[in-house]
Amino acid sequence: MTAAEEPNTAHPRFAEAVRKLGLADDLLPRIRRFPEATRTAAEAAAALDCELSEICKSLIFAADGVPVLVLMDGSSRVDLELVRHTLGAEKVTRAKADIVRETTGYAIGGVPPFGHRSKTRVLADRSLLDHDTVWAAAGTPYAVFPMAPKTLIDHAGGTLVDVREQTE
Repeated sequence: MTAAEEPNTAHPRFAEAVRKLGLADDLLPRIRRFPEATRTAAEAAAALDCELSEICKSLIFAADGVPVLVLMDGSSRVDLELVRHTLGAEKVTRAKADIVRETTGYAIGGVPPFGHRSKTRVLADRSLLDHDTVWAAAGTPYAVFPMAPKTLIDHAGGTLVDVREQTE
């Protein structure tokens, strides 16, 4: 077994959340750990040799000061105006690193789609459903896991929305 195939390479908080969801036997052995960081979607896609859009980014924003998680495919950007409109918020900004860690329990670049320290509202862009499988962070910048997008969104408690920035 190579280092990338070692089970239980997830962040302990994420591994515990996976156990509580009853997913440990299936998911933990499929976590891939890499010696180089997979902090960005591009780094993860390169390490996995997959399409950038097969990466699920877990991004924390502040909507009127309240943290919200947006799940987005790796090749797309979040349209803050669409998030603002979807939430009925006055202002939406990217959360600062300390808020991300305080809210989720993880550092930017390793935030998984579920298993967070605090319960937050979750918006999941429909673009994730374009794939049979997506890869998401397992709580560290070095570990990722595969999951069917609908299953991932369900476990995250996400609401399907269209918040992807449209290219012209």
